[in-house]
Amino acid sequence: MDGKDTKIKVTLEFTVSESGLEDALVEYDELTVEGMLREMLDKAIACDEIGIAVVAGPNTLEDYDKLRN
Repeated sequence: MDGKDTKIKVTLEFTVSESGLEDALVEYDELTVEGMLREMLDKAIACDEIGIAVVAGPNTLEDYDKLRN
């Protein structure tokens, strides 16, 4: 950062419908929730660095399927 950049750290929690997660991952051509969120933020605002980590809940459709079974 060159002194003019601003670093913002947030906590985000959201609920998604059964088909919503799969639809969103397909729309953004991503295999993980982390990647999808990174793409969404990068498209919305120009970010030099985006760090995202899923700390609870599924990060992939495989994880999601395991939770449902």
